[in-house]
Amino acid sequence: MVGGGQGAYIGNIHRLAARLDGQWQLVAGAFDVDPARGREFAIGQGLDPARSYGSYQELIAGEAGRADRVDAVAICTPNFTHYPIAKALIEAGFDVICEKPLTATLADAVALEALARESGRFVGVTYTYSGYPMVHEARVRVAAGEIGAVRTVQVEYPLEWMATAIEQQGNAQAAWRTDPTKNGRGGSIGDIGTHAYHLAGFVTGLKLESLTADLATFVAGRSLDDNAHVLLRYQGGARGLLWSSQVAIGNSNGVRLRVFGEKGSFQWFQEQPNELIFTPLDGRVQTIKRGAEGLSEDARVRTRTPPGHPEGYLVAFANLYAGFAEAIRARREGRAPGALGQNLPLAYDGLKGVAFVEAVVDSHEAADQPWITPVAV
Repeated sequence: MVGGGQGAYIGNIHRLAARLDGQWQLVAGAFDVDPARGREFAIGQGLDPARSYGSYQELIAGEAGRADRVDAVAICTPNFTHYPIAKALIEAGFDVICEKPLTATLADAVALEALARESGRFVGVTYTYSGYPMVHEARVRVAAGEIGAVRTVQVEYPLEWMATAIEQQGNAQAAWRTDPTKNGRGGSIGDIGTHAYHLAGFVTGLKLESLTADLATFVAGRSLDDNAHVLLRYQGGARGLLWSSQVAIGNSNGVRLRVFGEKGSFQWFQEQPNELIFTPLDGRVQTIKRGAEGLSEDARVRTRTPPGHPEGYLVAFANLYAGFAEAIRARREGRAPGALGQNLPLAYDGLKGVAFVEAVVDSHEAADQPWITPVAV
């Protein structure tokens, strides 16, 4: 692992998720920009002092010559560092698991996706919400035509944690997220809106045609948006509405997806992740529960407990790690991956996410050209 050391929320999430299925073992890391602090953290995690590195460059050099070198490296650092770290790892022959967004700039995303594709290295991107079993169930059922042609999609990701200027009060996580040199051009749209965009496309299979956006910065002193509304036009005629907000008081992690077709609808709420709401045309509302009989193979392989025993965020994250392990093993063994190793967020999904953010900001800034087509859809 690179980054994700003391005080870093997402690093611990990665470590917990990776351990859940016993598919991964953390054996090496460069956890902090301060080499001494990073080594101290690594040793505290039980790592061999010889594999507790002071920088990602040291990690690459130290692991490259080992017979038991790491199989993959997880990047859990701020956005602006993703590209140089991932590029160096891929060029050194390592597989990569990267936090979203893939990079801070579109040019870097294009270059990194091309490097991953041409090198044959595995690059997984942790779009967490595509790890939930009932999200996969919705995806399978939409693809099977259960609600007919999709007409409209509504997706939202509201948070409240940055409703005040906590970045000015010593909150390190908020500080880099509000700094365009470290976060990229998009504030809330880059941090959480990209999750919503990926979720909508993952479930519906729709490809974006164009968008128009309205960004707002409600907390004084910020250089980036903390609220975004985006209208989406998909290829084939479907329409969409996306809302992301870091200042939505009363919302802790309110990811919601609604997909409306010509014959019915699906609704999924992240805070009730074990249920998928299906409403057929002229029919009764149905609650489809995770773990129930008759669900798709895609949902089944991502389910660990019977209905009534809730599975949530950490388990969804673990599904990504288990899927990444299966995909890497299958590639090495020259076979097709099983269901768990399919439909994973990879480098091109990361590129699409960065292209989406760039198009949103371009649309907001270009009043005379409100409808923008991303370079990657």
